[in-house]
Amino acid sequence: MTAASSPSLSSPCVKVCVIDPASKLCQGCCRTLREIAQWTGMSEAQRLAVMALLPERMRAQVDRN
Repeated sequence: MTAASSPSLSSPCVKVCVIDPASKLCQGCCRTLREIAQWTGMSEAQRLAVMALLPERMRAQVDRN
């Protein structure tokens, strides 16, 4: 399978890549730097597991601000 024909990866990225110094989470997608760095190497199940955590992280981030 070539890169052009490979399916796209599930991703919460919204192209707002700024790491919050207090929470250490991306302000756009609420992933950690480690999660972002490992994203393409994760299985779809692993990516979905991380994405399941993001709504709570987003709520917590909003509550802090």
